[in-house]
Amino acid sequence: MAESSDTRTPAQIEADIRRRREVLAETLDEIGVRVHPKTIVGDAKAKVVSNVDHTLGRAYVQVNRAVSDVRRQFVDEDGAPRMARVLPVALVAVGVVGLLALGTRRRRR
Repeated sequence: MAESSDTRTPAQIEADIRRRREVLAETLDEIGVRVHPKTIVGDAKAKVVSNVDHTLGRAYVQVNRAVSDVRRQFVDEDGAPRMARVLPVALVAVGVVGLLALGTRRRRR
């Protein structure tokens, strides 16, 4: 293509035109695929899924960190429960469940 138009033969010009048409046809096909509604919807869904995965990953890390912090409060370094902290929490839990059970019994009557 670097040749000047004066030195090219009609056959060379036709071959160049044919090549250019093929390139343009491929480009138009690619544009057609990119702007097709199904492609646009698929790209949007993929972007949403990626954002949700990222958010869930961050949430998982936060929850895992919180569970580890709570575990450190109730378990010592050897893995044995810290009874000084477990017993009060267990008593409060039993009390709350008992109050809820009594509250639902009174409502039924």
